[in-house]
Amino acid sequence: MKHIKLLSLFFLFLSCKGQEVPTQFSQEALNDTFISLQDEKVTFGNILNAHKGKTILIDVWASWCKDCIVSLPELKTLQKEHPEIVFLFLSLDRSTEKWKRGIEKYNISGEHYYMKSGWKGAFGKFLNLDWIPRYLIVDPNQNIKLFKAVKVNATLKQNLQ
Repeated sequence: MKHIKLLSLFFLFLSCKGQEVPTQFSQEALNDTFISLQDEKVTFGNILNAHKGKTILIDVWASWCKDCIVSLPELKTLQKEHPEIVFLFLSLDRSTEKWKRGIEKYNISGEHYYMKSGWKGAFGKFLNLDWIPRYLIVDPNQNIKLFKAVKVNATLKQNLQ
């Protein structure tokens, strides 16, 4: 019985070790290409660098995603409460046209980019993206402060402080 407990603890340790939460974006994620509202290609690294010294809340979303749309009122409240924070919306819409229509339809203000590489691109793989909305918080030094949230909740709000 003692051996089974030790073996169980060993496997638990190994499984937890593989679940380390990154505090920095990988070079592949930083090099992934996004599309701006002006239809210009820009790397994720350049997007981050444009906001260096500021806290960034990243929202990976799509206009077809019910959970994404339902959470928008809470997100807009956060924007009003934290005007100093950059709200960066990264879209997984099926086309740039649908993405741009969604921004207009839902009146979403903030920085907007289209994830050209989609779910399986370098950025999506880095996030191990399996659900949207997906929220991240990046601190002023470009460290990932919160790697994974799928709801606008107390944890997300707490990490904005």
